Parts: sequence; C-alpha cells; structure tokens
Amino acid sequence: MVFLLVIAFVFWIGLDLFLGARKRRKNSSSMKSVPAAMEFFADGDDFFRSLLKDLDAAENTINMMFFIIRDDKTGNEFIDKLCEKASSGVSVNVLADFIGSKSIKRSTIKRMKECGVRFSYSKKASFPLLFTSLNERNHRKITVIDGRIGYMGGFNIGNEYAGKDPKFGYWRDYHLRLKGEVVHELQKQFFKDWSLENPDAKLADALFPPLTKGETTVKLHVTDGNNVEEVFCSLIDKATSTVYIGTPYYIPGSQLQKTILNAIHRGVSVKIILPIRADHPFVQEASYPYLTELIEAGCEIHQYMNGFFHAKVLLIDKEICDIGTANFDRRSFTINGEINCIFRDKEMLKQIKETIDRDIVQSELLDMKRLKNRTLKNRLIGPLARVLSPFL
Repeated sequence: MVFLLVIAFVFWIGLDLFLGARKRRKNSSSMKSVPAAMEFFADGDDFFRSLLKDLDAAENTINMMFFIIRDDKTGNEFIDKLCEKASSGVSVNVLADFIGSKSIKRSTIKRMKECGVRFSYSKKASFPLLFTSLNERNHRKITVIDGRIGYMGGFNIGNEYAGKDPKFGYWRDYHLRLKGEVVHELQKQFFKDWSLENPDAKLADALFPPLTKGETTVKLHVTDGNNVEEVFCSLIDKATSTVYIGTPYYIPGSQLQKTILNAIHRGVSVKIILPIRADHPFVQEASYPYLTELIEAGCEIHQYMNGFFHAKVLLIDKEICDIGTANFDRRSFTINGEINCIFRDKEMLKQIKETIDRDIVQSELLDMKRLKNRTLKNRLIGPLARVLSPFL
C-alpha cells in the first residue's frame, strides 16, 4: 500500500510538472524598442543610495517588485522608507516573489499594510498545478517612481546585496536606472504582474505622465519561462570578434552551449565570468561539464574572487549588450519570469566593458588542472546536479 502511494505521488508530481512545462511553452514573450536614458550601477552602495534618494523624492506613486526582499537591516531600511512615503499620501505597491521573499515576517507585512503600503506576493502556491506553482518564480526586479524613473537589473533588497553579509562579502551586480519612454513599459509590466494577484487593480492616467523620449533606444525583453535562450543564441551568432558573459550560474543546456562553441570555432574570443563560490547547492557541479568542454575549445573562464558575482550580462563585439534578470541557466530559460534590456549606446557600452575588465582582473582563471583536482565527493555530486539542473 505504501509503495502504491509513493508511486501515485511521484506520478502526480511528474504530471503536474509536465503540464506546467507545456503551459509555459505556450507563453508569449515580448520585445519592444523604446527610447531611454540610462545610468549603470555595479556597486551595491551606489545602487541602494540612488534608489533610496529617488524613493525619498517620490510625490505620487512607488511601484516596486523584487524577487527577494529580506526582513533584515537593509530590507527594513527600505520598508521604513516605503512606510514613510505611504503615510505621507504616496501610493505604494510592493510585489515580492512568494518563495524568494518567504523570510519576510508576518509582523513586517502587517506593519507595511497598517501604514498604507499595498503588499502582495507574486506566484503563490496554488492548485491544481501545485508543484508547478511552487517551482515557477517571478524573477523580475522592477521599480517605477512617479511614472518617471525606473530601475531594473540583478540587485535584490537585503544585507548580502549591500555587501553586508560576511558569508558572501562584497556583492557584484549590474543594474540600470532608466528614464524616458521606457519607464512606461516598466510600469505596464509591473501592473501586468500586480494584476495577476490583484485583479481589481486599475491603471490610472497619472501613472503614465508625458516623458521626454531619451537619448538612446533600448529593447525590453519580457519572458515567462521561454525565449531567453533563443535571444542569447541569436546575439552570440552575430558575434565576429568578442563575447563576454557574466552570470552567477552557468547551466546552459545543449543549444546555447553549442552556439558558444560554434562562436569559438569561428575565431570569436569568448570570456565568461562566474563566482568562485556558489550561493546555491549543486550549481557549480552542474556547470563543470559545460565549463570543461568550453575550456578545451579555448574559452576563458574567470572566477570572481572579490566577493560574490551575481551580475547577468552579455556583451557582443563591444557593440550590443544585454543586462537584466536572466541567468545563463535552465531555470531562467524554461521556468522563471524575467526582464532584460538590450542596447547599443556607445558610452554605456564603454562603461560596461571597463567594469567587465575590472571584474576579470579581480578573478582567477579556471584551468583543467583545477577542474581535475576536484574532490571525489564533488565528482559524485556532479551527475545528480546535472539531473537537477532545470530546478537549481
């Protein structure tokens, strides 16, 4: 009887995840070109200082969505600011991923609501596809202030992202501050996600004030468990000289791996920056078979030493760049909700290339000798990590 129950339970999980994956394959992604003005952040102190300053200056609306909001010193600094603005009459909406932000205490949520902040979880567990809903995550990070200033990128809200967690030390991430018409698109995406949890939400004209166009044009790529891999492959296929990839997790699957190998074989210099230590079980071991193949083909793998590397960036020929929330892994390609920004602005590309160069200087080159010197325990974990890679 117990055996039959176990079989039934495993079948239920498998069917649930199969139906969820089939549903995601039908999801539509969007790619829209819009004018923008851009500012780039790679340092947590700079990013948080700028974001808090903009929140403090808000007069009408604050709409904030993060995958992770910690209930710690850094998180509460932001929560205090949001409560202060809500109490002064500013409309404040906060959307946090149900699993990513599970550490927020009920008392903290109650405090936010009592001071006028409207708080909701995104991607809550639900039936009938319980395991699918537990696995699907809203990984987007979007903040829109007064409909005029927008943020998107890799930073979450918490001590580690401010470099205040001794486990990780300095935290390296890439984030964008945006102005111009692109902010309207960020606002629309926020309310699309917000409305899934709050069906009665209404889009008011005040959320979309007239904006100057911006000095450049960007493409916002919004996905829900689909089409990230295809865009990455398309960009890499266009490379003629250099490809720089920055990601905390490298578990690309066969299609993207083949695309990168093809680029190397046609003479393109490919450099990848990864963290030297992982913040997730099994992630490094799942990546090593891919990295071994890349190193043998001539790719340079740089492991960041100066803290934890969490940036997500793809720079092609110093001519086009993709920065956003999507990692180079199966979860970002097939499960998560993501948002990325693709642009060709020369001054911004120069700044990002200089940042990447500094990050490489603060990294250690991974070679075959170090890969072969992994412990027996790590080698045994490898095959299991590869099997689990879609869920890591």
